[in-house]
Amino acid sequence: VGEVWQALQEDAHVNMQSEAILTSLMHGKIFTHVSFCRALAGHIASSMGDKDLDSLALRNMIVEIYTQCPTLLTAAAYDLKAVFERDPTCNTYLQCFLYFKGFLSLQAYRVANVLYTQKRFSLAYHLQSRVSQLFTVDIHPAAVLGVGIMFDHATGIVVGQTARIGDNCSILHNVTLGGTGKKEGDRHPKVGTNVLIGAGAKILGNITIGNNAWIGAGSVVLIDVEDNCTVAGVPAKPVAVCRNNPAELMRQNWIP
Repeated sequence: VGEVWQALQEDAHVNMQSEAILTSLMHGKIFTHVSFCRALAGHIASSMGDKDLDSLALRNMIVEIYTQCPTLLTAAAYDLKAVFERDPTCNTYLQCFLYFKGFLSLQAYRVANVLYTQKRFSLAYHLQSRVSQLFTVDIHPAAVLGVGIMFDHATGIVVGQTARIGDNCSILHNVTLGGTGKKEGDRHPKVGTNVLIGAGAKILGNITIGNNAWIGAGSVVLIDVEDNCTVAGVPAKPVAVCRNNPAELMRQNWIP
Protein backbone atom coordinates (compact mmCIF):
# COMPACT_ATOMS: atom_id res chain seq x y z
CA VAL A 1 0.00 0.00 0.00
CA GLY A 2 2.83 2.38 0.84
CA GLU A 3 4.55 1.76 -2.49
CA VAL A 4 1.32 2.33 -4.41
CA TRP A 5 0.60 5.55 -2.52
CA GLN A 6 4.08 6.86 -3.25
CA ALA A 7 3.71 6.00 -6.93
CA LEU A 8 0.36 7.80 -7.11
CA GLN A 9 1.87 10.95 -5.64
CA GLU A 10 4.82 10.83 -8.03
CA ASP A 11 2.51 10.27 -11.00
CA ALA A 12 0.30 13.18 -9.90
CA HIS A 13 3.33 15.48 -9.66
CA VAL A 14 4.39 14.54 -13.19
CA ASN A 15 0.86 15.22 -14.44
CA MET A 16 0.86 18.69 -12.91
CA GLN A 17 4.22 19.45 -14.48
CA SER A 18 3.07 18.39 -17.95
CA GLU A 19 -0.55 19.61 -17.83
CA ALA A 20 -1.10 22.67 -15.65
CA ILE A 21 -4.83 22.46 -16.30
CA LEU A 22 -4.89 19.25 -14.21
CA THR A 23 -3.45 20.92 -11.11
CA SER A 24 -6.80 21.24 -9.32
CA LEU A 25 -7.66 17.64 -10.15
CA MET A 26 -4.35 16.34 -8.81
CA HIS A 27 -4.74 18.32 -5.62
CA GLY A 28 -8.34 17.23 -5.14
CA LYS A 29 -7.73 13.55 -5.79
CA ILE A 30 -4.22 13.07 -4.37
CA PHE A 31 -2.38 15.89 -2.62
CA THR A 32 -5.13 17.01 -0.25
CA HIS A 33 -5.15 13.51 1.25
CA VAL A 34 -2.71 12.19 3.81
CA SER A 35 -2.89 8.53 2.82
CA PHE A 36 -4.00 6.02 0.22
CA CYS A 37 -6.92 5.23 2.49
CA ARG A 38 -8.21 8.80 2.43
CA ALA A 39 -7.55 9.29 -1.28
CA LEU A 40 -9.35 6.11 -2.30
CA ALA A 41 -12.29 6.78 0.02
CA GLY A 42 -12.60 10.31 -1.36
CA HIS A 43 -12.43 9.11 -4.95
CA ILE A 44 -15.12 6.48 -4.45
CA ALA A 45 -17.36 8.89 -2.54
CA SER A 46 -17.10 11.70 -5.08
CA SER A 47 -18.04 9.24 -7.82
CA MET A 48 -20.83 7.45 -5.94
CA GLY A 49 -22.37 10.37 -4.11
CA ASP A 50 -25.55 11.97 -5.42
CA LYS A 51 -28.53 14.00 -4.21
CA ASP A 52 -29.70 11.00 -2.19
CA LEU A 53 -26.36 10.19 -0.55
CA ASP A 54 -24.04 12.97 0.57
CA SER A 55 -20.47 12.53 -0.70
CA LEU A 56 -18.86 13.73 2.54
CA ALA A 57 -20.92 11.35 4.67
CA LEU A 58 -20.13 8.53 2.25
CA ARG A 59 -16.41 9.32 2.38
CA ASN A 60 -16.40 9.24 6.18
CA MET A 61 -18.25 5.93 6.17
CA ILE A 62 -15.74 4.41 3.71
CA VAL A 63 -12.80 5.61 5.82
CA GLU A 64 -14.44 3.92 8.79
CA ILE A 65 -14.78 0.70 6.78
CA TYR A 66 -11.13 0.87 5.75
CA THR A 67 -10.10 1.41 9.36
CA GLN A 68 -12.07 -1.66 10.40
CA CYS A 69 -10.88 -3.75 7.42
CA PRO A 70 -7.41 -2.59 6.32
CA THR A 71 -7.16 -5.66 4.07
CA LEU A 72 -9.42 -3.78 1.65
CA LEU A 73 -6.59 -1.33 1.03
CA THR A 74 -4.18 -4.19 0.39
CA ALA A 75 -6.69 -5.66 -2.07
CA ALA A 76 -6.99 -2.30 -3.83
CA ALA A 77 -3.20 -2.07 -4.13
CA TYR A 78 -3.05 -5.55 -5.67
CA ASP A 79 -5.89 -4.62 -8.06
CA LEU A 80 -3.99 -1.51 -9.18
CA LYS A 81 -0.83 -3.54 -9.67
CA ALA A 82 -2.74 -6.15 -11.70
CA VAL A 83 -4.11 -3.56 -14.11
CA PHE A 84 -0.77 -1.79 -14.46
CA GLU A 85 1.05 -5.03 -15.26
CA ARG A 86 -1.56 -6.64 -17.54
CA ASP A 87 -3.20 -3.80 -19.48
CA PRO A 88 -0.97 -2.42 -22.26
CA THR A 89 -2.99 0.82 -22.28
CA CYS A 90 -2.22 1.52 -18.61
CA ASN A 91 0.92 3.62 -18.30
CA THR A 92 0.78 4.64 -14.64
CA TYR A 93 -0.95 3.68 -11.41
CA LEU A 94 -2.61 7.09 -11.42
CA GLN A 95 -4.19 6.49 -14.81
CA CYS A 96 -5.91 3.38 -13.47
CA PHE A 97 -6.82 5.02 -10.16
CA LEU A 98 -8.50 8.01 -11.78
CA TYR A 99 -9.93 6.75 -15.05
CA PHE A 100 -10.43 2.98 -15.15
CA LYS A 101 -14.01 2.22 -14.18
CA GLY A 102 -13.21 -1.47 -13.71
CA PHE A 103 -10.90 -0.59 -10.82
CA LEU A 104 -13.29 1.90 -9.24
CA SER A 105 -16.32 -0.38 -9.52
CA LEU A 106 -14.33 -3.18 -7.89
CA GLN A 107 -13.34 -0.99 -4.94
CA ALA A 108 -16.93 0.16 -4.47
CA TYR A 109 -17.99 -3.51 -4.47
CA ARG A 110 -15.42 -4.29 -1.76
CA VAL A 111 -16.94 -1.63 0.49
CA ALA A 112 -20.47 -2.89 -0.27
CA ASN A 113 -19.37 -6.45 0.56
CA VAL A 114 -18.26 -5.40 4.05
CA LEU A 115 -21.54 -3.55 4.56
CA TYR A 116 -23.43 -6.65 3.47
CA THR A 117 -21.53 -8.88 5.91
CA GLN A 118 -22.41 -6.35 8.63
CA LYS A 119 -26.09 -6.73 7.64
CA ARG A 120 -26.25 -3.12 6.47
CA PHE A 121 -28.15 -4.36 3.45
CA SER A 122 -29.82 -1.15 2.28
CA LEU A 123 -26.55 0.77 2.01
CA ALA A 124 -24.80 -2.19 0.38
CA TYR A 125 -27.53 -2.43 -2.26
CA HIS A 126 -27.46 1.34 -2.78
CA LEU A 127 -23.75 1.18 -3.65
CA GLN A 128 -24.37 -1.79 -5.94
CA SER A 129 -27.10 0.16 -7.70
CA ARG A 130 -24.95 3.28 -8.11
CA VAL A 131 -22.08 1.28 -9.60
CA SER A 132 -24.50 -0.36 -12.02
CA GLN A 133 -25.94 3.01 -13.03
CA LEU A 134 -22.59 4.75 -13.44
CA PHE A 135 -20.38 2.02 -14.86
CA THR A 136 -22.73 -0.78 -16.06
CA VAL A 137 -20.95 -3.19 -13.72
CA ASP A 138 -23.31 -5.20 -11.50
CA ILE A 139 -21.69 -7.17 -8.67
CA HIS A 140 -23.94 -8.48 -5.92
CA PRO A 141 -22.47 -7.35 -2.58
CA ALA A 142 -22.66 -10.93 -1.23
CA ALA A 143 -20.35 -12.28 -3.94
CA VAL A 144 -16.79 -13.08 -2.84
CA LEU A 145 -13.89 -11.77 -4.93
CA GLY A 146 -10.18 -12.27 -4.34
CA VAL A 147 -7.36 -9.78 -4.85
CA GLY A 148 -5.34 -8.85 -7.91
CA ILE A 149 -8.52 -8.77 -10.00
CA MET A 150 -8.54 -6.98 -13.35
CA PHE A 151 -11.77 -5.89 -15.04
CA ASP A 152 -10.65 -4.94 -18.54
CA HIS A 153 -13.04 -2.34 -20.03
CA ALA A 154 -15.57 -3.65 -17.46
CA THR A 155 -18.77 -2.62 -19.27
CA GLY A 156 -21.50 -5.22 -18.87
CA ILE A 157 -19.86 -7.39 -16.20
CA VAL A 158 -22.42 -9.20 -14.02
CA VAL A 159 -21.48 -11.23 -10.93
CA GLY A 160 -24.27 -13.05 -9.09
CA GLN A 161 -24.94 -13.35 -5.39
CA THR A 162 -23.30 -16.73 -4.68
CA ALA A 163 -20.44 -16.35 -7.17
CA ARG A 164 -16.81 -16.69 -6.09
CA ILE A 165 -13.74 -15.38 -7.94
CA GLY A 166 -10.23 -16.35 -6.87
CA ASP A 167 -7.08 -14.24 -6.77
CA ASN A 168 -5.30 -12.86 -9.83
CA CYS A 169 -8.11 -13.27 -12.36
CA SER A 170 -8.61 -11.17 -15.50
CA ILE A 171 -12.18 -10.62 -16.69
CA LEU A 172 -13.13 -8.74 -19.83
CA HIS A 173 -16.29 -6.82 -20.71
CA ASN A 174 -19.77 -8.33 -21.01
CA VAL A 175 -18.90 -11.36 -18.87
CA THR A 176 -21.73 -12.92 -16.86
CA LEU A 177 -21.31 -15.17 -13.84
CA GLY A 178 -24.98 -16.04 -13.68
CA GLY A 179 -27.43 -18.37 -12.01
CA THR A 180 -29.62 -21.17 -13.24
CA GLY A 181 -32.97 -19.55 -12.62
CA LYS A 182 -33.50 -21.03 -9.16
CA LYS A 183 -34.97 -18.53 -6.75
CA GLU A 184 -32.49 -19.21 -3.96
CA GLY A 185 -29.54 -21.36 -2.92
CA ASP A 186 -26.00 -21.72 -4.19
CA ARG A 187 -26.52 -21.09 -7.90
CA HIS A 188 -23.55 -19.17 -9.31
CA PRO A 189 -20.08 -20.11 -10.60
CA LYS A 190 -16.95 -20.64 -8.52
CA VAL A 191 -13.90 -19.33 -10.39
CA GLY A 192 -10.40 -20.40 -9.34
CA THR A 193 -7.13 -18.44 -9.38
CA ASN A 194 -5.26 -17.07 -12.39
CA VAL A 195 -8.31 -17.46 -14.66
CA LEU A 196 -8.80 -15.44 -17.85
CA ILE A 197 -12.43 -14.96 -18.95
CA GLY A 198 -12.74 -13.55 -22.46
CA ALA A 199 -15.14 -10.85 -23.61
CA GLY A 200 -18.79 -11.83 -23.74
CA ALA A 201 -18.38 -15.19 -22.00
CA LYS A 202 -21.35 -16.49 -20.03
CA ILE A 203 -20.68 -18.90 -17.15
CA LEU A 204 -23.93 -20.20 -15.74
CA GLY A 205 -24.85 -22.22 -12.70
CA ASN A 206 -23.09 -23.57 -9.64
CA ILE A 207 -20.11 -24.89 -11.57
CA THR A 208 -16.37 -24.76 -10.95
CA ILE A 209 -13.82 -23.06 -13.19
CA GLY A 210 -10.43 -24.52 -12.30
CA ASN A 211 -7.19 -22.69 -11.58
CA ASN A 212 -5.31 -21.35 -14.61
CA ALA A 213 -8.33 -21.93 -16.84
CA TRP A 214 -8.96 -19.90 -19.97
CA ILE A 215 -12.51 -19.16 -21.09
CA GLY A 216 -12.66 -18.09 -24.74
CA ALA A 217 -14.50 -14.96 -25.81
CA GLY A 218 -18.21 -15.48 -26.43
CA SER A 219 -18.28 -18.92 -24.82
CA VAL A 220 -21.25 -20.29 -22.90
CA VAL A 221 -19.95 -22.47 -20.07
CA LEU A 222 -22.47 -24.86 -18.51
CA ILE A 223 -20.25 -27.55 -16.95
CA ASP A 224 -17.11 -27.64 -14.79
CA VAL A 225 -13.79 -26.64 -16.34
CA GLU A 226 -10.68 -28.45 -15.13
CA ASP A 227 -7.46 -26.79 -14.01
CA ASN A 228 -5.17 -25.58 -16.83
CA CYS A 229 -7.88 -26.05 -19.44
CA THR A 230 -8.87 -23.76 -22.32
CA VAL A 231 -12.53 -23.94 -23.36
CA ALA A 232 -14.38 -22.19 -26.16
CA GLY A 233 -17.64 -22.39 -28.03
CA VAL A 234 -21.39 -22.61 -27.46
CA PRO A 235 -21.63 -24.70 -25.41
CA ALA A 236 -17.99 -24.46 -24.36
CA LYS A 237 -15.74 -27.48 -24.87
CA PRO A 238 -12.04 -28.10 -24.11
CA VAL A 239 -9.81 -26.98 -26.97
CA ALA A 240 -6.32 -26.76 -25.45
CA VAL A 241 -4.19 -27.03 -22.33
CA CYS A 242 -3.00 -23.85 -20.58
CA ARG A 243 0.65 -24.21 -19.63
CA ASN A 244 1.06 -20.60 -18.49
CA ASN A 245 -0.86 -18.18 -16.30
CA PRO A 246 -3.58 -17.00 -18.72
CA ALA A 247 -4.71 -14.11 -16.50
CA GLU A 248 -1.26 -12.54 -16.71
CA LEU A 249 -0.63 -13.54 -20.32
CA MET A 250 -3.86 -11.81 -21.44
CA ARG A 251 -3.90 -13.40 -24.89
CA GLN A 252 -7.33 -13.22 -26.48
CA ASN A 253 -6.89 -16.13 -28.90
CA TRP A 254 -6.07 -19.76 -28.31
CA ILE A 255 -3.86 -22.26 -30.11
CA PRO A 256 -5.01 -25.89 -29.84
